[in-house]
Amino acid sequence: MVEPVKGSGDVVHGPSTGRSDFHTGLAYAGGMAEHYRYDVEILHLLVSPAHAYFGRARDGAADVPTFDAETAEVVAGKGIMGDRFFGKAAHMDAAVTLFAVEALETMAAELEAGPFDPLATRRNVILRGAHLAPLLGQDFALESGDSVVEFHGGRPAHPCAWMNEVLAPGAHAAMRGRGGIRCRTLSSGSLHRGPAVLVSPVPLDPGQAGVPSLLRPSRLP
Repeated sequence: MVEPVKGSGDVVHGPSTGRSDFHTGLAYAGGMAEHYRYDVEILHLLVSPAHAYFGRARDGAADVPTFDAETAEVVAGKGIMGDRFFGKAAHMDAAVTLFAVEALETMAAELEAGPFDPLATRRNVILRGAHLAPLLGQDFALESGDSVVEFHGGRPAHPCAWMNEVLAPGAHAAMRGRGGIRCRTLSSGSLHRGPAVLVSPVPLDPGQAGVPSLLRPSRLP
């Protein structure tokens, strides 16, 4: 018998047979024996059609359209409609970045700087209450509004040196191990700012959302 995880919602046993049964079982392909539900909040949804950080940081970021959307439309296998990674073959397995705002808040305290603008990180989905590192290599979902969007945690979203310029000196190093995760989109749907539920196949500890994790090497273009 699996007991409820401390700080989480219900542990749900047994796979579901369809999306309409998502709240009582697992909807995404294959299912699994149990999963864990966590109340989180989607604070920001960044959608931008172009890259802002390239070239020399001292020259400043590019002036590109950047939207903090109320709703973001997600397409399976492609990412967020209108975003710079949408439908790009090189980024199919990591088209959407998720980031815990607690990491940014902890960094600001450590660096005695800030508060930092979460949108400056250029991560797509800024969450509160989400312990993301254990989701690497896992299929999971975000429920928001009346929609469910399923993801696969592909690889860490490592920070770039631009963080020293747009956040504070030392932010690049401080963000290592807590820069979020890059995900493949497994289903189409909508993400909505506001209260949401993170559905995980593994237990998470929301209290660790801002703590650095030792992650395998990768690179965020």
